Amino acid sequence: MASPNTITPAQLTRLIGTPDAPMLIDICIDDDFKADPRVIPTALRHSFATITDLAPALSGKRAVVICQKGRKLSQGAAALLRTKGIQAEYLEGGNFAWRDAGLPLIPADKIPTHPHHGTTLWVTRHRPKIDRIACPWLIRRFVDPNAQFLFVSPSEVMNVADRFGATPFDVEGVFWSHRGDTCTFDTMVDEFALDIPALKHLATIVRGADTNRHDLAPECAGLLAASLGLSRMYRDDLEQLDAGLSLYDAFYRWSRDATNESHDWPTSQNQKA
Repeated sequence: MASPNTITPAQLTRLIGTPDAPMLIDICIDDDFKADPRVIPTALRHSFATITDLAPALSGKRAVVICQKGRKLSQGAAALLRTKGIQAEYLEGGNFAWRDAGLPLIPADKIPTHPHHGTTLWVTRHRPKIDRIACPWLIRRFVDPNAQFLFVSPSEVMNVADRFGATPFDVEGVFWSHRGDTCTFDTMVDEFALDIPALKHLATIVRGADTNRHDLAPECAGLLAASLGLSRMYRDDLEQLDAGLSLYDAFYRWSRDATNESHDWPTSQNQKA
């Protein structure tokens, strides 16, 4: 009989990328992690020995604890979190089951770390439109749910990156930017090894909207229109980012679940009547 405190890889992969995704905590021992230094999207590395230190940050949230095989470490750590009032589960079969199911794993060395913020810190040009909203959405939903974003004048992006230890993106001459005829969103999907069909579909739409190639997908023009509308609605870039997250949540769920669905008027029922 399945444990009431377990979640399967198939169940978890349906949650990752959505606003309802649980917090993922990877507690694999260092030797196991060195043998395969990749993490499930959004997973935070933490020692099993101090797992209860995370309880305050997890208050009111759902958590999934992950070890190599889903046995003693993750089950024990999840049980300890539950003693602190946290809704904690463990991943059935652990990282091995996730890997064997062919689900995406992010190379840990591709995730930029910040020594003081405890999370990733990114910087780009202010007044975002498409790529500079799409990329933060991708990072928050698939890489680091607590990522912070700084929006500054174009001339100061690199200076801010240097002084504050932030990772620059979507500016010329940096790693996380356009490459050839692709955009920064494409770069992040590829570098983070997010081989997810819905993300690949969404990347095409983002690329077409961001590079004015609306022939790539019918939805490109709609994304451009919505993005420009958001930029006119919000003076504050962080408020615009918060609103834009919902826009990309909708596009992602459409890409994943509803591309074959259509809508018309009158309804078939009215036609029969």
